[in-house]
Amino acid sequence: MNSKLWSLKFNTVTLVLIPAAIGINYLGKLFAGVLKLPLWLDSIGTCLAAILAGPIVGAICGAANNIIYGLTMDPISTIYALTNIGIGIAVGILAYKGFMKNFKGAIVTAIVVGLVSVVISTPLNVIFWGGQTGNVWGDALYAGAVAGNIPVWIASFLDELVVDLPDKIAVIIIVFLICKSLPKSLLSLYQRNDDIESLD
Repeated sequence: MNSKLWSLKFNTVTLVLIPAAIGINYLGKLFAGVLKLPLWLDSIGTCLAAILAGPIVGAICGAANNIIYGLTMDPISTIYALTNIGIGIAVGILAYKGFMKNFKGAIVTAIVVGLVSVVISTPLNVIFWGGQTGNVWGDALYAGAVAGNIPVWIASFLDELVVDLPDKIAVIIIVFLICKSLPKSLLSLYQRNDDIESLD
């Protein structure tokens, strides 16, 4: 795989991007919580960072967000850093391969990232929450599935799927629109094939 994909440069623009992305994640989660949306919206910053600066930076932003949230609000959230690391890596790879250049590619990215999230989160949900996600819509499906004698792992998978897939579609569309609105002069600062040392 191309080494540029996994390049990591802690230059000025990257150091500015990381806390900004973490803040965006936190605000997204807060926004969804206040409005009681059936979505998480807590990976917008992770995806944006992954697209701009690569999968490693995306993974760092995702992990840091969950660790901070875990230390300040909910300790169990820390373990879901694994999910956000997966999201950052998946988005970074797909963006590098050109999937975020058009809307169709963005939807494909959203579906892939949604499935990555489900695969990573489902075992964690089973271990820590008995298979539930804590989302009203997903947990209602879980309860119905378990009542219908569907195995816990499958019920948990479905619970996570009905929340994560719409969430990642919403998140990737938001990020796609943000990226399309950014000036080319700003985007050029994050080109990983250039030796950029500062914002100047």
